[in-house]
Amino acid sequence: MSAATASPVLIRSDRILLTLSAALAVCAGLAHFGGWNSVVAFLVAAAAVAVLAALVGRSVDQLGDRFGAGATGVLQSALGNLPELFICLFSLQAGLVDVVRAALVGSILANLLLVLGLAFLVGGLRHGTQQLGSERARTITVLMLLSVTALSIPSVAYWIHTPAAEHEDALSIVVSVLLLGLFALSLPASLRRDTTEAPLQPDVAAAEPHEQPRWPVWLAIGMLAVAGVLAAFVSDWFVAALEPAMATLNISQAFAGLVVVAIAGNAVENFVGIQLAASGQSAYAFSVVLNSPLQIALVLAPLLVLISQFTGLAALTLVLSPMLVVALLLAVMLAAFISFDGESTWLEGATLVVLYGIIAASFWWG
Repeated sequence: MSAATASPVLIRSDRILLTLSAALAVCAGLAHFGGWNSVVAFLVAAAAVAVLAALVGRSVDQLGDRFGAGATGVLQSALGNLPELFICLFSLQAGLVDVVRAALVGSILANLLLVLGLAFLVGGLRHGTQQLGSERARTITVLMLLSVTALSIPSVAYWIHTPAAEHEDALSIVVSVLLLGLFALSLPASLRRDTTEAPLQPDVAAAEPHEQPRWPVWLAIGMLAVAGVLAAFVSDWFVAALEPAMATLNISQAFAGLVVVAIAGNAVENFVGIQLAASGQSAYAFSVVLNSPLQIALVLAPLLVLISQFTGLAALTLVLSPMLVVALLLAVMLAAFISFDGESTWLEGATLVVLYGIIAASFWWG
């Protein structure tokens, strides 16, 4: 391709994303160190976290398949929820264990109900009944169901007062190690898959049809590094503003984690699922949306448990409240039912969104 016809390295959307990332990161820093109103500082930091999550996703997407489709999928799996990882770590450092528990469950619920529902709603209104009956979607759904069931076992053991209830730390560590082991077992298959397969790790944007990367490798890696560093700082400022903002707005820790933290860390990244559904690629959209909560269950939650138990942070266990577990299992079973049915409609999507709203409202008071 000649220089005259070559596509630009940075297109308009790239420049807008970079400008927004820099501007919001600076504003979040000014809000933190300048003593701004706690609610304003919180909102600015939340917006910065969301935009930096989008920048991480864009940078990984621009790596394309140059490291192989499987390796790119694994890389995106590791980095896709980087801002949320930082938020959870700083929250544990501040002793906000209930926020972290709710955020982990909220991330799964936001994807399985809100984002999936919006994808079905938008795609259904534009294209009618959507077909989802792909083998990979069913595989991801089964893994999701098994992972969430495993996450629920410590809670059930605690509720019914089994002998294991007195050892929730140890049981949570065992479950976390086994879930990370399951993730490790899935890596070889992910690394050797070809470009026509979807990864078992989120996110799968690298394996979906997309334009050839415009950014050179050095620029994509550099952007990843910059976005990661900024995400660490902004996440710290976000958590610092979280407690006073919760007090001012009278928001419970459960609602803050379930809705605010979960959406800030995940919704922008998973907007690609809604875009794919709108363009008629319903099977791809379904895989993209389901892969992110799979990562939460298989990697992020177990990793946070182990880090908290061995680094002196506030101890995080997998013992959740009954309402969190019921909402979690309900969302996963609905996703599984829709997957095995093989199709979706806009009305199913609207119902999922409404259900998410009802669950979120039920946690407003704690």
